[in-house]
Amino acid sequence: MGAEQARTAALSLVAGAVIEGVSFADQIAAGQLTGLPVQERARAQRLALSTLRNMGRADAVLKPHMRRAPPADIQVLLQMATVEMLVEGSAPHGVVNAAVAIARSGGKRTESFAGLVNAVLRKVAETTPETFAALPVPALPGWLRGRLMSAWGKQMTMKMEVAHLAGAPLDLTPKSGDPAALAEALGGTVLPTGSVRLAARGQVSDLPGYGAGDWWVQDAGAALAARALAPAPGARVLDICAAPGGKTMQLAAMGADVTALDISGPRMVRLSENLARTGLKARCLTDDALHWEPDAPFDAVLLDAPCSATGTVRRHPDLPYSRDPSTIKHLFALQADLLDRALSWLAPEGRLVFCTCSLLPEEGEAQITAALARHRDLEVDRAAVTLPGVNPDWISAEGGLRLRPDYWPELGGMDGFYIAALRRRGA
Repeated sequence: MGAEQARTAALSLVAGAVIEGVSFADQIAAGQLTGLPVQERARAQRLALSTLRNMGRADAVLKPHMRRAPPADIQVLLQMATVEMLVEGSAPHGVVNAAVAIARSGGKRTESFAGLVNAVLRKVAETTPETFAALPVPALPGWLRGRLMSAWGKQMTMKMEVAHLAGAPLDLTPKSGDPAALAEALGGTVLPTGSVRLAARGQVSDLPGYGAGDWWVQDAGAALAARALAPAPGARVLDICAAPGGKTMQLAAMGADVTALDISGPRMVRLSENLARTGLKARCLTDDALHWEPDAPFDAVLLDAPCSATGTVRRHPDLPYSRDPSTIKHLFALQADLLDRALSWLAPEGRLVFCTCSLLPEEGEAQITAALARHRDLEVDRAAVTLPGVNPDWISAEGGLRLRPDYWPELGGMDGFYIAALRRRGA
């Protein structure tokens, strides 16, 4: 029964993203997985993620067996069943029977396609996993692929698509600052930049040290922003758009006096819970950074600006389906406004780190170039992003750090990120 619940939940997640354009996170927050046991929740999410990553390959296998495309929800059912058989390794007989049962239970319209689902999937079951794995790497949806090809070219975009297909391992940041000890305790690997990477995925809260707050989950690329800011102990630091708190915890663990600001109340609750688990301290404020005013300037500011999040597709393959590309230009303007406002709160000798989890230059390199034109007294602090483990080739022309999913292919990649440090000239 558990497996059937997980399949049904996974199908809802995939259909919600592909057909309705609703992210997995929003669906889960709305209760999509409520009531499922922990193991079945994990199974549903794993199958949904795998289906989205392999959707293009599934379509290639399915197409020869259908004269015309079925309705969208039946197509998603066929795609998921194909991936469950050929990627996840589930027994074909059980997968086919489950898919037919789902079609029959969906009312008159889907019930009429039960025979098609049965016939097509029995033919798909004759495909070997090796044949499936040899198919071309799925291309990103056109709106995102076009932007990436314009920015980075076809070859680099194809390398990113390989990284997206592979998915993302689990990266951790140690509270103690000792990655070697954490790697030894958890059987992980210390990455060149100091994060700890685990090859095996499991229930995060079951891992040793979670309850004690010895570490937190944070992609290796994201972990570099706070390291670039590198505040002195006791420095007054503002973390803007702080939730869920990975960077806030890093800054607090460095000994900074941290104010964490975010517009989202629910996300700030999560940040407070993370602080409580790790025993770290920060002043938590829920407010809009475009209207909030501080009592005094800050020694350092970290602005992790709202963005397209296109650098996280390997971790969130639903994003290209749930993101409305027409809203992205609005984010460009918001980033510039937040950056200007954050600079006004900086002490004369202070430094600001701007970052986005985006692969689009408009949300990274172009933002810094434009900020330098607007603020003639600013300069980029290249040394701040020249961190241990960072390849010098990752430093972009204007002095920021450009990270991409196809970097570290032999280690499992990283999220796409952009990080730049700014300071007043002569500071």
